[in-house]
Amino acid sequence: MNVRRSAAVLAATAVIGLAAPAVTAVAAPSPSPSVAIPSGLYGTTDPTYDGVWRQSLALIAQHRTDVRPADKAVDWLLGQQCANGAFAAFRADPAKDCDAKVVVDTNSTAAAAQALSVLDDGAHLAKAQKATEWLKSVQNKDGGWGYTAGGPSDANSTAVVAGALAAAGQDPDTVVNGGKSAFDALRELALTCADGGAFGYQPDKKGKLAANADATAAAVVGIKGMGMVTGKAAADTDLDCADATKPEPDQAAANGASYLAETMKKDGYLLSVLPGAEDQPDYGNTADAVVALAVTGGPEAARQPLTWLEKNSADWAKQSGPAAYAQLILAAKTAGADPRDFGGADLVAQLNATGPEPKTATSAAASETAEEKKDEDGGGVSVWWIVGVGLVAGIGVGFLISSRNKGRQQ
Repeated sequence: MNVRRSAAVLAATAVIGLAAPAVTAVAAPSPSPSVAIPSGLYGTTDPTYDGVWRQSLALIAQHRTDVRPADKAVDWLLGQQCANGAFAAFRADPAKDCDAKVVVDTNSTAAAAQALSVLDDGAHLAKAQKATEWLKSVQNKDGGWGYTAGGPSDANSTAVVAGALAAAGQDPDTVVNGGKSAFDALRELALTCADGGAFGYQPDKKGKLAANADATAAAVVGIKGMGMVTGKAAADTDLDCADATKPEPDQAAANGASYLAETMKKDGYLLSVLPGAEDQPDYGNTADAVVALAVTGGPEAARQPLTWLEKNSADWAKQSGPAAYAQLILAAKTAGADPRDFGGADLVAQLNATGPEPKTATSAAASETAEEKKDEDGGGVSVWWIVGVGLVAGIGVGFLISSRNKGRQQ
């Protein structure tokens, strides 16, 4: 869930900054975006390749932290939707009807659907459901989705669409084409325990799969029928890989999570696979992995990478902007940490500062006071429940989830 990586997005990451694998990497600055930044949009970098994605993540993260966004932030996202329900990565002139030149994609549409499903207490659910109707209309016969309509299914896109379906009130396993659902498509992308139990992004030209941490973090969340607003942490449990011809969704998720845990066991983070950055941490994918671990193995399974992010992600988030803050918020919320005191930083305030001022924004002090008052009253309901039990992430992919064509580097 770093940024959606279509070929165009990947080519543009040096400009928009969101996929920068480490703050020490040299990235081309973007002082003069090629398009004007709409006043309702979060972030100040060129939104051409990620406008809808980053706006959706920002609004979801605000929902997860009991923040009511500004009307113009919501209106901006609503205005990006095409008449058929789909979304492009960004439309500079939303007053103009979508035509064949507007390249809509599954990732932007799925992320927007998740955001719209929870905005204003569900007032925009119909818009979210219209988006999912378009997604269902372009489902592949293997049950999955590619980044663009009709493109080969990949783990990240399939996972983020599964999250959108769940957020809009539909079980992803009941949405089928050719008798196959998103879960079937994701299981076809799962590797055996001999290969660590990971998921591949998509088969190569010879039909072979290779373990891919980015795809795995997204697929774990997606195959559990969760998304950025619908997931929740599991009870603490050991993660074991168990082979099966076609593992059940929960087992496939556990297998993938065990791969992520083993991969991060030494350093506490995942490495970037971007060319020239192989030895650098991938902060966004690590945040997605925290979500994947939490929804399968519980908060304890996610503790090591979450602690690493608390200590090391501040500069990356500042450089990368709203989507990065949102990913960290979703990771913290899912794994049971406080996003308003994340390594000493208030991620919620930092996210809010990247766009239009929200209608309401509960401070860390106010949240603590509310929790203490409820304890005194004997209500037995923690602030974590009030703020919203949900997911992810994102996202990473993804969840978390993705136009993660960096995931094509298998």
